[in-house]
Amino acid sequence: VAASLAIHDPPYNMAVFDIRDIGDYLEWCGRWLDAGDAVLGPDASLYLWLGADQKQGFQPLADVILAMRARDWTSRSLITLRNQRGYGTQKNWMAVRQELLYYTRGNPNFFVEAEYTDIPKKVKGYYKDVGGERLENTARGRADTIRAGNVWTDIQQVFYRMEENVEGCFAQKPLAAIERIVRASSAPGETVIDFFAHSGTTLLACECLDRRCYTMDIEPVFCEIAIR
Repeated sequence: VAASLAIHDPPYNMAVFDIRDIGDYLEWCGRWLDAGDAVLGPDASLYLWLGADQKQGFQPLADVILAMRARDWTSRSLITLRNQRGYGTQKNWMAVRQELLYYTRGNPNFFVEAEYTDIPKKVKGYYKDVGGERLENTARGRADTIRAGNVWTDIQQVFYRMEENVEGCFAQKPLAAIERIVRASSAPGETVIDFFAHSGTTLLACECLDRRCYTMDIEPVFCEIAIR
């Protein structure tokens, strides 16, 4: 059965704590993207977690965005997960964001209900005539809460004092973020792939949401963590 969704969180151009040549990094990305393309169906969604190194010309995010133009995927959104804790500096803006690229091919599902947060609507305005009645935006909306949009401020990044934190998994993504992606871009019973298991968050999200997940990791320690 072809997969309908891929969620990948590759190393951000780091190999044993050394930065690769960006050409080598893109060539490596192309290999695992090709492997993913082979098992994804004609109507599929692709999410890529990537970083933008402020000291290295914002690579690899900018380079991967340009490289993706040559692939059979349509860009849909650049999502930012806003961290509540950042990397402090007195000589630059504090780094508090995680970048998530969203692509599609064909005509995959997008379940907008998954985008709604627990944040109540507070700002009224944006009046529009609907059926002869002039309504403001809170009256026209489908819910009393706001949609996450492409800047996610309602999800806490994982850090060591949180219950879901897995020791040694420094790139761990929040379960709530992965569940949002899974709910929005797949249906129960469908297949999700993740080539960088790390802490096993995608596997856990799919288990909770009744999706089939195929995940892997080149590092045996992370495979053991995901299994546990």
